[in-house]
Amino acid sequence: MVRVEPMWIEGYPFTAVQVDLPKTTLLVIANSVGYAMCGALDVQLLRTKLRSRNVVAMRATGVRTLEELLAAPVESQTQAAEELGIHAGMPMREALATLGRAAQNG
Repeated sequence: MVRVEPMWIEGYPFTAVQVDLPKTTLLVIANSVGYAMCGALDVQLLRTKLRSRNVVAMRATGVRTLEELLAAPVESQTQAAEELGIHAGMPMREALATLGRAAQNG
């Protein structure tokens, strides 16, 4: 099953996606600036081989629902996310609000 729905975080619009796969669930919350994902996101790949793309992304591990992803702390993030002030340990909801502000400010 695939679930796609709008989501508002501190008044900022996002798209939430949940894909139920065999033995796992893929979770993504995104806007025009970047995205948060479950543990399936390979942050190390984005930080090294794909660094030149300047992808703004962060991940949380041990989450199984979109609600859990929102409630989790950031486990890791890309350099582009760090430039926006997002860091490990930050509440994911706060990190996503940072993306919302960045999208609003262009």
